[in-house]
Amino acid sequence: MTDRVTKGLAAQFDKHRVVFWYDPTSEFREAFEGLTLDGVEKIEVANTEFAVKHRILREAPKERFLLYREGARPADINNWLLDVELANGVFKADQVAIWLGDLGLPLKFEDLVREHEEFFRSGRRLEKLKTVIRGDDTKSTLRLRMLSICVGSEGGFDTVVEALLAETAEGRDDSLRLIGRVGLDGFLWDQMARVLGYRAQKPSVGDFAITLFKSCYRSAVGGDPILTSDALVFFRRWKNNRNAAEVFAKLSASYAHVLSVAEDLAKRDFRTLIEVDHFEEVDRAIIRALVHEVSARTVAQADVLNWIRQRRQSHWYDAYRDLYEAIGFAAEFQQAMSQVTLGMTSLAEGVQRYAKSWFRIDQLYRKFVWHMQKSGQATLMRELFEQVENHYVNSYLLRLNEAWQVHVDTADTWSAAPIQAQRAFYREHVGEFRRRDQKICVIISDALRYEIAEELLGRIRSLDRYEAGIEPMFGSLPSYTQLGMASLLPNGDLQIADNDTATVLVNGQSSQGLENRKKILATGRTGDRTTALKAEELMGMDKDQARALVRDHDVVYVYHNLIDATGDKQVSEDRVFEAAEDAIEEIVRLVKKLNGANAANIIVTADHGFIYQHRPIEESDFSSATVDGDIILFRDRRFILGHGLKGNHGLRRFTPIQVDLQGSVEMLIPKSINRLRRQGSGSRFVHGGATLQEIVVPVVKINKKRQSDTSAVEVEIIGSSNQMITSSQISVRFYQATAVTEKTQPRQLRAGIYAQSGELISDSHELVFDFRSDNPREREIPVRFLLSRQADAFNDQDVILKLDERHAETSHFREYRTARYRLKRSFSNDFDF
Repeated sequence: MTDRVTKGLAAQFDKHRVVFWYDPTSEFREAFEGLTLDGVEKIEVANTEFAVKHRILREAPKERFLLYREGARPADINNWLLDVELANGVFKADQVAIWLGDLGLPLKFEDLVREHEEFFRSGRRLEKLKTVIRGDDTKSTLRLRMLSICVGSEGGFDTVVEALLAETAEGRDDSLRLIGRVGLDGFLWDQMARVLGYRAQKPSVGDFAITLFKSCYRSAVGGDPILTSDALVFFRRWKNNRNAAEVFAKLSASYAHVLSVAEDLAKRDFRTLIEVDHFEEVDRAIIRALVHEVSARTVAQADVLNWIRQRRQSHWYDAYRDLYEAIGFAAEFQQAMSQVTLGMTSLAEGVQRYAKSWFRIDQLYRKFVWHMQKSGQATLMRELFEQVENHYVNSYLLRLNEAWQVHVDTADTWSAAPIQAQRAFYREHVGEFRRRDQKICVIISDALRYEIAEELLGRIRSLDRYEAGIEPMFGSLPSYTQLGMASLLPNGDLQIADNDTATVLVNGQSSQGLENRKKILATGRTGDRTTALKAEELMGMDKDQARALVRDHDVVYVYHNLIDATGDKQVSEDRVFEAAEDAIEEIVRLVKKLNGANAANIIVTADHGFIYQHRPIEESDFSSATVDGDIILFRDRRFILGHGLKGNHGLRRFTPIQVDLQGSVEMLIPKSINRLRRQGSGSRFVHGGATLQEIVVPVVKINKKRQSDTSAVEVEIIGSSNQMITSSQISVRFYQATAVTEKTQPRQLRAGIYAQSGELISDSHELVFDFRSDNPREREIPVRFLLSRQADAFNDQDVILKLDERHAETSHFREYRTARYRLKRSFSNDFDF
């Protein structure tokens, strides 16, 4: 008791010089007499009012006094110290008074404390309240702080509601029962009605949550809301709060059935749902509609990509990312197919046109199939897959290579000048650096076809200070690993061994295996220090070992094998596009590793490409031509090696001289995309033939600059003409000033309207500016902001529209751009949406 009295009195003396203590029942006399307060003089008032007044006002006007009076407080008319009392404070020693004193609250809060005594009986709650209480708190504000403590939240009423919804999602009501126990339930539901518009005969958090989802969904699809605009603002903030994501998802799933959302969505055009993400079923409905519309080609590619961009803001986007990506790539594929012309007049023109634009169709097809596979939704995507697959194989892959085959059939020699031949790689590309006495590192990735390398190029160029370019080489024929790898080494005499191994000899030396390739590499340029190693060995090196590797050698070959290792097996060929994605990531890491080891010049190339069809190969895709020859040395799915071979309508024969090889081994190549049957091997992923996809080999040259060369796009706020906010909502357009490129990267911003004090008075939006279009009109984002009730306090004042940018991956934001508006609302149109 004495300790509480001492604390209560100390709190009073923090604010007053003179404190009165009335003891009606004399129960605290002993406490008074035993009390010691530093710097405070105790005086008992017993018919000594004038002497006391003289003492405290004249003799010691700056000292502190505790005036104790036994008995009831006298009526004001008989209280000779009334003026002193009114100018200072009164201490009450009952429990409520002690709480008031402890909290530093004036007597006007006595009725509040008595009403909620149960709240204050907890020392933990009392201490928590003491840390958040403010001198200008009203009774309503204080009750709101007490509510926050009951639910364990920090912040305004929004955080209280969020906490209660979180408990509801977990099937608990601990906080709600505590609120009832301390007598704050009436205040809670009053606030629910006043702020959010929720009223019910028997209010409950569960009923409120259903009403909230119902009201906000109804508003989103064009109906009249049940709750206030503040409820919609709350809903948006809550839905977009990462910390509340699990709770939101759980309640949304629970109420989708209660509100018959699926039935309602079935009656709506998906275009009206693009900005709606209240229920996961909305994403499913949009995806189903998009799959059908894109399959039927009844929607424009630009519209599809725009809708998908908008859906990135959906609460559920991550769960459906691969489906959206697959649909987007399918739409881009269709657009590319509608614009492509597949004619050519020569082998050289075919290679040039493939490297300039045709490769993009292979790339879009690969990206579509990969994301479709990754989504795991084969049944849902079947209609779209069938459309894309048929279009790709019959209208592109087959037509392109039949047009190409015309020139293959009439070519006397396997040459496409001025496109450099693959076997000139060492002389022309490696030699370019060695003639300047510059070190060069070469990464050779097995089956890295041109379109995958072009995607890699974009990844490399997007890295700060990295510059890169790509050009095509004309691959050796047949386009298989042994010959492709040998062609990239220094070579004077290049021939296929006259046996059943298909081994390739360079200057009489077998090129099979790492050790043999090291020996051949050493024959390139007199005096060059050369070596070769596997990618795994390089990645396993520490920094000093990697630097020593580059320091001690002039030419380093790094062999990487992921695509071919996956695609060339029957059991895994359907995962070749997954391997392509992984290969890009691994090569980026290899490039960074080499650059970190002081390698300034890097080339990425391949031994050959490949053709791939995701659907199992049909009978018509196998060559019906008869293989005829004196001696068959080696048979693969896309080439035959031997002597005395006979060409026919389905097979083109080449002599070694025609394909710039030495020796006497001849070859047969199936025409166009046809495969030869081979027991126990896959048939969807193949190479060895003469199609553009197999023989256009990429050469990606990479170097590192000294200065930073990347930046983010700039974003502007397109102001309204009058810069005035006159209703509960405002539409604003944001403009991305330039298109995204490899070196000009996207920018992600958070937008909201704030009072000058820094208080958020609207909903908040996460915006991604990653438009690649050259058309300025296609780089705008319109956003509608809803003002909260807090905005009322700032009417007829300037408010600020702020764009904030997240600092790296942290939770901290920095101000990026602002615009000032005048808030001039008529309260009659608070709910005019």
